[in-house]
Amino acid sequence: MTRRHYDLPSLNALAAFEAVARNLNVTRAATELNVTPGAVSKQIRQLEAELGRQLMQRHSTGISLTSEGEEVAASLHEAFGRVSATLRHVRASGERAHVSIISTMATMQLWLMPRLGSFWGAHPEIVVEHVISDRLHDVPRPDIDLRIRYGDGHWPGEEARLIQSDRVVAVASPAFLARHPIADPEALAAAPLLSVEGADWVWMTWGSFLRAAGVPFHRLNVRRFNSYVIALQAARDGQGVSLGWMSSVAPLIARGELQKVTQTEIDDPNAFYVTWNDRRTLSAEATILRDWLLAQGY
Repeated sequence: MTRRHYDLPSLNALAAFEAVARNLNVTRAATELNVTPGAVSKQIRQLEAELGRQLMQRHSTGISLTSEGEEVAASLHEAFGRVSATLRHVRASGERAHVSIISTMATMQLWLMPRLGSFWGAHPEIVVEHVISDRLHDVPRPDIDLRIRYGDGHWPGEEARLIQSDRVVAVASPAFLARHPIADPEALAAAPLLSVEGADWVWMTWGSFLRAAGVPFHRLNVRRFNSYVIALQAARDGQGVSLGWMSSVAPLIARGELQKVTQTEIDDPNAFYVTWNDRRTLSAEATILRDWLLAQGY
């Protein structure tokens, strides 16, 4: 048998394993690779047989990686990321420099886009490619240069720099407050509240806001959304009171579209960061955008 130059298993099998390890789901990996789930499972069985090691454990509730599987997955993620970056560089040869950045819809619409004109004016030679996802932890994309993330600043495999901390306030439209005067924080507990929540939500909720403000409550009148942008639109339409992060609602308050309901402001225990793959050196253009993002904080 002819020996493979790099002594590697089938590249199809490695790609199948990397996709399943990243998604922890055979069906999603198969959709990404445009093959059947059965074909993906067969590739992984063949890879495990060739290596003589179990890489994954199958459970009734899903998939987990063995220690050997985690080691192989990390190596493949790094290698594929480098190949992806090289190919993007080759494709872009002779073109204007590109930098890709991913963020949530709320961050993109309410924070980044109002500021980005100054970057374009200062760096017209750099093309910024925008990717929007409200589930950033599900998108470990090796082709993305930078992310704007919200949290505690600790994400495995990512370097993180603080852009800014934030403060949380209660906001509503002037028309709503004319119909529902709220004199103090205690009155908030009885008001129609617009809450943004999700399965993986790390943002402050009404319960944590009211507890931090020292407001007693038993049952809240809450209408739930899974989008901060939509919750703020509902608040502007007079449908209730929303929590607002000052980094994003300050312009809406300045324009009179929203008002602070009370003067209570709660320091957010989380913050906004710019992050990137800690195993990959940023390009000169990505470094310029990163440093510009850091300068936008207050």
